[in-house]
Parts: sequence; C-alpha cells; structure tokens
Amino acid sequence: MMLSRPNPRKRPFAAPATPAAPIWSRTAMGLSFSLNGAVAEALPEGALWLKDFGVLILSDLHLEKGASYARRGQMLPPYDTRATLDRLAQVMAQLTPAIVVSLGDSFHERRSAEQLDPADLAQLQALIAMTDWVWILGNHDPAIPEHLAGARADAMPVGPLVLRHEPEAAPAPGEVAGHLHPCAKIAGHGRGVRARCFVTDGSRLVMPAFGAFTGGLNICDSAFAPLFPGRMEAALLAQGGIHPVGQDRLISDA
Repeated sequence: MMLSRPNPRKRPFAAPATPAAPIWSRTAMGLSFSLNGAVAEALPEGALWLKDFGVLILSDLHLEKGASYARRGQMLPPYDTRATLDRLAQVMAQLTPAIVVSLGDSFHERRSAEQLDPADLAQLQALIAMTDWVWILGNHDPAIPEHLAGARADAMPVGPLVLRHEPEAAPAPGEVAGHLHPCAKIAGHGRGVRARCFVTDGSRLVMPAFGAFTGGLNICDSAFAPLFPGRMEAALLAQGGIHPVGQDRLISDA
C-alpha cells in the first residue's frame, strides 16, 4: 500500500531550559518537524501523525506482555493491553486517520493474539475496522493471525518515507523504524528524568514504544550511534506532554 490528584511534594517536570532544537515546532497536539522532506508530527501519546497522507504510525505495542510475564510467574498486572488500546482509541478518535500502521512487535509473543481477553479482542477489531490497517511484521510477531483483519508487510513506503520495524544499519534517509524502544535521560532539579522519546536527525526517525509495559534503551547507548552519526534530537514524553531536547542535554544511564 502506498502511500488523581497531584502530589504536592513532587516537583512537576519542567521542559529543559535550553532552547528547543530548531527542527521542532510546537503545535496544538505535539511537535511538528520535517522528516526527509515530509511534514510529521510527534504526539505526546507516542504516535506519529503524517497529516498530509492521513497516516497514523505507532510502534511496539507489545500487546499481552503483562499476561505473558504473569504466565511465567512474574506477577505484573495483566492489564497493559487494555491501557494500550484505550490510548490508541483516544488518538484515533481525535485524528480520524485514513490509515493506521502498526510498526512491528504489535504482540509480545507469537501466541499473544490468540490469548487476548474477549473484550480486548473486540476493541482491537473495532479499531481495525475504522480504518485501513497495516501490520508491519516484527521480530516478536513475524506472522499476524488470520482472524485479525488488515494488510501485512515487511515495509511500507509513504511519500519520501519508508516504514519498517527494525532500523537498517546503513544510512537510510526517510526511514521510520521502531524496535529499539528509545528513551532519553536528562538532568534537572537535582535528579534525572528518564522517559520514552522520539529520536531523529531530520533524515530518519526511531519511534518510541507505544505499549504500556514496554521498557526502553537510552539513546546515548552505542546502538544508536551508527543510526545518527551526526547530531540527533529527542522529543521526550513526560507527564502527559512532549518536550524537545537537544543532544547537549542528554545523559547516559551510567
């Protein structure tokens, strides 16, 4: 296909004091930027909106991760699927996209789709039915069960962009990928703030994980160095907002 009441003892997160990276422009919904010539918008929910194409992109839902861990004796509450789908439903209701692309690792393991709670399955099917849905295949879900509608693809071109799950090691202008679950850490108010993020150099982009229980890899990790050999910029998702962060503010986890 082409194309709770706030805790008074906890100081709220504040955006970095340094000026925003020039690639970002604040919008009513998030942060707009040029990505290999396409206008893209990073949303605080962790999705990417390509308004000119009517395409909404999300990555690494990892549905049923909590249930998978619970079956193995690690007692995480198995409600991540519902939280993830509820957040997606809110974004879709706001934007009414023509196409939704799930950028791989939509399910945490191969059998997860068959083990969905009936209510969660019904909600997922309803969301799929609202739009043209594309499943990009990932390493956790190399096949999507036939009972779920939607197209399957290893990659998908959209204008000057190409959507895939895992970033290419070589230079890849226009690539939008997931897989690495990027997080950024900055220092502020005497403590570090660490949260999911978008990371880009204006040519390619790595998406944050959309799933409620997904962890993250610090973008100062060496895994990101070959993808962004020059300067990279982050859009940090924290306390319901999205905040531009320049490379000079990024710190490692060590």
